[in-house]
Amino acid sequence: MASVHESLYFNPMMTNGVVHANMALLVLLSELGRSGSQLGLLERRRLNRLLLPLLQGPDMPLSRLRKAIEESCPHLASSVHIRLKLMAEGELKDMEQFFDDLSDSFSGTEPEVHKTSVVGLFLRHMILAYNKLSFSQVYKLYTALQQYFQNDEKKSGIDENDMELTNTEEQEGKMEKEELDAPLREEEVSCSGPLSQKQAEYFLSQQASLLKNDETKALTPASLQKELNNLLKFNPDFAEAHYLSYLNSLRVQDVFSSTHSLLHYFDRLILTGAESKSNGDEGYGRSLRYAALNLAALHCRFGHYQQAELALQEAIRIAQESNDHVCLQHCLSWLYILEQKIFDSCVLLEHSVNKSLHFGLPYLASLGIQSLVQRRAFAGKAANKLMDALKDSDLLHWKHSLSELIDISIAQKTAIWRLYGRSTMALQQAQTLLSMNSLEAVNVGVQQNNTESFAVVLCHLAELHAEQGYFAAASEILKHLKERFPPNSQHAQLWMLFDQKIQFERAMNDGRYHIADSLVAGITALSSIEGVYRKAIVLKAQNQMSEAHKLLQKLLIHCQKIKNTEMVISVLLSIAELYWRSSCHTIALPVLLQALALSREYSLQYLASETVLNLAFSQLILGIPEQALNILHMAIEPVLAHGAVLDKGCAMFLVAKCQVASAASYAQQKKIEALESAILNLNEAKTYFAKVDCKEQLRDVLYFQARLFHTLGKTQERNKCAMLFRQLHQELPAHGVPLINAFK
Repeated sequence: MASVHESLYFNPMMTNGVVHANMALLVLLSELGRSGSQLGLLERRRLNRLLLPLLQGPDMPLSRLRKAIEESCPHLASSVHIRLKLMAEGELKDMEQFFDDLSDSFSGTEPEVHKTSVVGLFLRHMILAYNKLSFSQVYKLYTALQQYFQNDEKKSGIDENDMELTNTEEQEGKMEKEELDAPLREEEVSCSGPLSQKQAEYFLSQQASLLKNDETKALTPASLQKELNNLLKFNPDFAEAHYLSYLNSLRVQDVFSSTHSLLHYFDRLILTGAESKSNGDEGYGRSLRYAALNLAALHCRFGHYQQAELALQEAIRIAQESNDHVCLQHCLSWLYILEQKIFDSCVLLEHSVNKSLHFGLPYLASLGIQSLVQRRAFAGKAANKLMDALKDSDLLHWKHSLSELIDISIAQKTAIWRLYGRSTMALQQAQTLLSMNSLEAVNVGVQQNNTESFAVVLCHLAELHAEQGYFAAASEILKHLKERFPPNSQHAQLWMLFDQKIQFERAMNDGRYHIADSLVAGITALSSIEGVYRKAIVLKAQNQMSEAHKLLQKLLIHCQKIKNTEMVISVLLSIAELYWRSSCHTIALPVLLQALALSREYSLQYLASETVLNLAFSQLILGIPEQALNILHMAIEPVLAHGAVLDKGCAMFLVAKCQVASAASYAQQKKIEALESAILNLNEAKTYFAKVDCKEQLRDVLYFQARLFHTLGKTQERNKCAMLFRQLHQELPAHGVPLINAFK
């Protein structure tokens, strides 16, 4: 049962003796109906455009309302002011007569206002609220109207005196349109006293929209919680405020407060009777099953899978008893999320998609399709089939204007192309999302571009630029990400991880292993798998082979267990390199063949090409450079088309090594041609290494070129390369490994 205090709180006519803009709006609508035929077409258009933000927006002081009306129609503003003055300075019967006359707007064959229009619904709501007032409440409303008008008169008088004293007639400028659409000012949202229904609902809807679409423009977690606490102090049964408190607690990962607010939200739905009014006698059960479902989602978000499963079982039981198919489909989706950690099966998800389409739940069906695509991408399905499935889900998005899911779909396409090693296609999809305008209208001028989808796409874009050596552009993108997603926001961990990874790669390229080692802790805090892998890379670069091998073996077992195939292949390639550096060349071959089989099985084309390059290097070490050159042609094209600049340089360097090794058995003229071709490839490799500032590889290329120039008798070119090599060699410590034993 709703509390008595709540009935006063939500009365749209009055709040604690303070009349807000509703009475003035009613007078405006009444005067508009009276003088409708006398208004010009342009004035009517301006007033019609003004009405919607006035009806849907927050309550505003009378002075602001008068300025807005004067901007559209000065004559009508004067009429509204006179009518309010007559009621405020008259008797109680004048206000009663006003509401009686207001009901006549719907009478006649051609009424001034249609009952089902926006204005008609507002008028009927106000008339009904007035009729429900007791005599004492009517008197309070009348005295509050008088106080409301008198306060505005006093304020206007003070403003006029100030203007005369300071001689600032320029202050009488026009009211900007943005003033109507602007967010509530701090003094307007401060909950030092009870708010009207529109003020409270506007504040909550505005903050909820900002949390969803642009968290940076919402109040800080502490400020928002303070306002909500003040709001709940005057009305503890305000269910929507409890739900916004739940969303606010999720921002700071406060599991206790979020659970507490969520339970209170559903408790208040039952106490206020909001559910039973709209859902018949079974509204109480509906609250219970959706409360259990939301509690399961909350526990799943925080990683409490056992508690989530118990809550989900309770939601399924209640939904089955109530025959609620919509709730059951949501439960089925969450059941798949929980069980996929145990079983590698998509049967539940396929069943959920079919049932969602059957019951007309496009949002849930689309999420299911995208989850299926993600699972099948990890399972190695062909890219064309996955894109066809995403195309079908896109049809649902456009048909039902699900703009948020359109963004998610494009972000997922970007990630899938990156997984398959097609950087050009990933770049195209990322730019498509960034150039899109959201279909969903968001209040207070907020663009729907601060969602997780945009964070994912921008992170991929930063990494793609860094891989191509455009570190300045990558830094600009990361700077933009830091501004758009501050460190305390819920999606900040995405760009933090990518930022650390890019810094790590730059430090490794530059040979500053101590800096790279210091970055490992930050990467590990954000992703334990990535952190362990990069720690092993640092140990390998520092020639600590046994420690690196132990870490890689542990990581390999863990990744095989959780079926992270991409990382398994990367770890296998690193293990093979450890075997090379330890002169165990034959042991590296089975490891590389295993990596090649996995990459081809899971359609990871770029990793397959990189594995082939490593196999070619193994054949070079084993003394069969001709065979190495033959298989290089299989892998070098995808690397040059979609690979990172460092990988391109390593590939061209390997081609040059194989050409030189093969030229040993050639005739003199053919040998000279092969060496000159190798020098050209080394020049290309040198360009790639210089682009990413990879000094260690650049030093090796210069050494190799100097030897080739010496063989060809080109003394001047040899001396130039030798001088550049000496400069780099003085900057960098020698790695202590023969040149032929290092591929990267």
